[in-house]
Amino acid sequence: MTVEVAPEIPWRRLSRRMLFVHPVHELLRFLPLIVIFVVFGRGDVSNAPYGLIAAAAAVLLGVMRWLTTEYRVTPDQVQIRSGLLERKISSVARDRVRAVDVTARVMHRLLGLAVVTIGTGRQAGQNDDALRLDGLTVEETARLRGELLDRTAGEEAAAPATPGQVLARWRTSWVRYGPFSFSGFVTLGVLAGGAAQGLNELGPVDTDDVHLPHVVEQLADLGIGAVVTVAAIALVLAATMLATAGYFIAHFRFTLSREANGTLHVSRGLLTTRATTLEERRLRGVELDLPLPLRLVRGARLTAIATGADAGATALLLPPAPAAEARETAVRVLGDDTPVTGALREHPPAAIRRRWTRALGPAAVLVAATLVAGAAGVVSWPLAAAVAAVLLASGAALALDRIRALGHAIAGRWLVAQSGSIRRTRAILERDGVIGVNVRSSYFQRRAGVCTFTATTAGGREGYAVLDVDEATAIGLAEETVPGLLTPFLRA
Repeated sequence: MTVEVAPEIPWRRLSRRMLFVHPVHELLRFLPLIVIFVVFGRGDVSNAPYGLIAAAAAVLLGVMRWLTTEYRVTPDQVQIRSGLLERKISSVARDRVRAVDVTARVMHRLLGLAVVTIGTGRQAGQNDDALRLDGLTVEETARLRGELLDRTAGEEAAAPATPGQVLARWRTSWVRYGPFSFSGFVTLGVLAGGAAQGLNELGPVDTDDVHLPHVVEQLADLGIGAVVTVAAIALVLAATMLATAGYFIAHFRFTLSREANGTLHVSRGLLTTRATTLEERRLRGVELDLPLPLRLVRGARLTAIATGADAGATALLLPPAPAAEARETAVRVLGDDTPVTGALREHPPAAIRRRWTRALGPAAVLVAATLVAGAAGVVSWPLAAAVAAVLLASGAALALDRIRALGHAIAGRWLVAQSGSIRRTRAILERDGVIGVNVRSSYFQRRAGVCTFTATTAGGREGYAVLDVDEATAIGLAEETVPGLLTPFLRA
């Protein structure tokens, strides 16, 4: 009897075109330093050989990466082997693949390439087992993505839908929500840090070389108040422009669609395009993010709670957009409007008192310090009184806003938890996706007779809390969310 041996699945190489990508990216890393040298006139042609050596090393590294990197997809695993002196094989079971993220920067797009990152279910900061293939053709990327995620044949889809159904599409008017985030200030900080480091490497700079004579003296003549005001306005304008440009570049032509194979597909980006695919059967819910700046302009963003997707860009279902659009998108994704628009249960009076105490307590301390400063003559009494009034009014407004946001509900198969003011969130979590519950209370919560109920899940932030409920409500939530889970402990 002859035994047939299955043929070994061949290893595949990355595209040869990636040999043009890696050297360019390595050289671009040194571009800011080159610009600083040119601007401040500190260039030295004697260092040219070192630049040529660095460029040659970058090219050589790109060639070696292509020569030593191979991958293959077997019926059970995805495998990547790489390395020259130390050969390494990384693999992950195909049934552990949760998401496929496709990124293409400018050079990749020009050459028809993409970077594929295979998500395996670990959260941000723990994704050591994620697989990354830098340099696949667009055709190979599409084939690989379908091969890894199209596992719903013969199964009932988690949410039956029309093939290729578009759930949300980017509109140019959404750019107005870009400035209402802290991304512009973060970018300014990064640029300032990079510039400071570069200047530190260059040493002292003569202001005459950069045509800045008498600037400091002229600013001093304006007065400290005028200088601070102008600087603040310039900072806000710069942060606004950077945030708007960043929003446009990152989310241009954003599209969220539901595909026939039971996946959610997100594509976006102007210079760097990014496409993320999540299996709907791994979806555990969604989270509406309504931070205060966005709420002021009636905006919100939507993220997925899914295994294999962290709470950041990978899980993004809608960038900052009109709050009504975010809610409608959540309804389309979940197939149910009750957890999105339904009423929430009120929390006990003790929870309301805690909101007042925690908002007015710090404000009262600052008011006392302000009045002491007024009594000591550090500031005038009218100014001290005005500052105290503003602090108390701000504390009261914060407390009222937190009270208005606080609530929870069991809406069909969903657990809903909402809280927060500066960053308000409404988490909608599928009860079948809850893998554990936690009921805890701090010292001050015990004195107030309340506790925090937390539902844990293998996705998103991993834990979603219902704040300041009484013990009976927390136990009832646990029983409704995961029936029978606490029964052995309650009997004991």
